[in-house]
Amino acid sequence: MASLTAVEIRTELAPHPADAPRTALTIGAYDGVHAGHRQVVARVRGLAAERSMTSAVVTFDRHPASVVRPESAPLLLTDPQQKLEQLATTGVDLTMVVPFDEDRAMESADEFVRHVLVDCMGAGLVVVGEDFHFGYQRQGNVALLRELGEELGFEVLGLGLVGLGGQPARDHEQVSSTFIRRALSRGDLERANAMLGRPYEIRGPVGGGDRRGRELGFPTANVRVDPATLLPEDGVYAGWYERPDGSVYATAISLGTRPHFYDDGARLLEAHLLDANPTDASDPGDGGPDLYGEEARVRFVAHLRGQRTFDGVDALVDQLHRDVADTRSTLA
Repeated sequence: MASLTAVEIRTELAPHPADAPRTALTIGAYDGVHAGHRQVVARVRGLAAERSMTSAVVTFDRHPASVVRPESAPLLLTDPQQKLEQLATTGVDLTMVVPFDEDRAMESADEFVRHVLVDCMGAGLVVVGEDFHFGYQRQGNVALLRELGEELGFEVLGLGLVGLGGQPARDHEQVSSTFIRRALSRGDLERANAMLGRPYEIRGPVGGGDRRGRELGFPTANVRVDPATLLPEDGVYAGWYERPDGSVYATAISLGTRPHFYDDGARLLEAHLLDANPTDASDPGDGGPDLYGEEARVRFVAHLRGQRTFDGVDALVDQLHRDVADTRSTLA
């Protein structure tokens, strides 16, 4: 993982001190903090250094769509804490987390610029994508930013879409949170991870299970995932499991409904840690780490196979052995 840097995080809007440097900033939901986001932040940092400004990202404490159109809001690639951690790895000086609620959703684009960007952030330069929209009913755009910039004394730089190599890209080749979601949903983990610039990670507490894996000789940590988080396509994956103490295990990940045993359609994320024997909440003390109740970080490195049903338990166990072997070879 990329190392964290010293970054200031603000969660309350306050007037920008008159004697403080002005700010070069970018704005957005920044879900995923993917390779495209990182290129924008790198540009902001470079321009800030040239102009003796503070570099900043202005983002929100929740995805604006979850307030504006909750019925069709996208599932998230990063929870709020993940997003802040990933932004800290970009080297930006400041992350401003703007509270987003119904009042903020009703705020006009003009009001947002004057209050947040100018009064609170001291904007001297605003860097956004050319397709950027903001404010009530998304009425704000780059043209309005430039118009307000001339009036209020800040410059605006609109950037075109870029592909994985950082070069200008057509719509279907661009790096975006939307395209990452689509890739994950169809099982194209390789493309999703390439756009993210790292393995896709899901976090959640480990809960008790029905001990099916233990009975088969493959005990698993059952990770409870927030319903707002995007799960990749059902299947078996090779990846890594990180514990709160920082220890990391090679892991065979099963994601799906376990059709061999159940037909209720409930999706489960189960992690079988290689070279470890996680205990179950109902069966502690068998010599492995007790994972129950801790916060897991599960990173998806490679898609091994789709979800399948089997003729019997023996066939399932044989396949689980192959999955473990494939996980080892993939992560070696």
